[in-house]
Amino acid sequence: MLNQILEDIKTKYLVTELEVGEFAKLKANGMNFTVQAFKAEGLGHISVMRATGFFGLMKMDTLMINPTAVDLPLYSYDRIYAMGNDTLIVELYDTFVGKEDAQGAPRKSMALLAQAKEQFVDLPERDPGEHWYDSIKLPESISKKGKKAQTPAMDELTLKHFEAYLAAPVELVEGEEIKAAKMQKAAVYVNGLLGKGGPSTDVFLKAFGREKTDKLFKEVLFGIDV
Repeated sequence: MLNQILEDIKTKYLVTELEVGEFAKLKANGMNFTVQAFKAEGLGHISVMRATGFFGLMKMDTLMINPTAVDLPLYSYDRIYAMGNDTLIVELYDTFVGKEDAQGAPRKSMALLAQAKEQFVDLPERDPGEHWYDSIKLPESISKKGKKAQTPAMDELTLKHFEAYLAAPVELVEGEEIKAAKMQKAAVYVNGLLGKGGPSTDVFLKAFGREKTDKLFKEVLFGIDV
């Protein structure tokens, strides 16, 4: 699924892979991680992380987009295959910088994602729990947990929802002040993960400590430069 998402991005944007150095291969909490980062011209920073562990019984795929060039929300995709279960988590975080007009822009750009999500209401919901970032997580986010038999439907939901993300009508992020504001909004989320924690953040903090985890998250995973 990660490859398909990347291919969808490449059909619309020029994508260049970035050097990630020591972070290309990592080990933490019994899991082996491979990490890649990309720059998509006209979109922003993309990172991909694949993980396997526990003798092959668990597989986790992650893709994140920090859309620095267009006024879209920060996008985070996680897919976890373990013990016959298929878990899909897509979280969208409010990093909008445009002011809402009478028609609800920029929030109206999320209508396509809501429509895609509504087509799959029969897939079993997953309780995401309560987290510090709930106030900035958008309602178009997805949290599902099913069995292997439901994987094709989960894949279809993923692609339709992501294609809606790429097709959302949005404004370009132009001007140094607006670009800085956009980056700062993403930084609030990333710094929150590092300071207040998150499921994967805690694993890396325990394995690598704060300094290396800061570099991994800010430079490689999210492309934060503030």
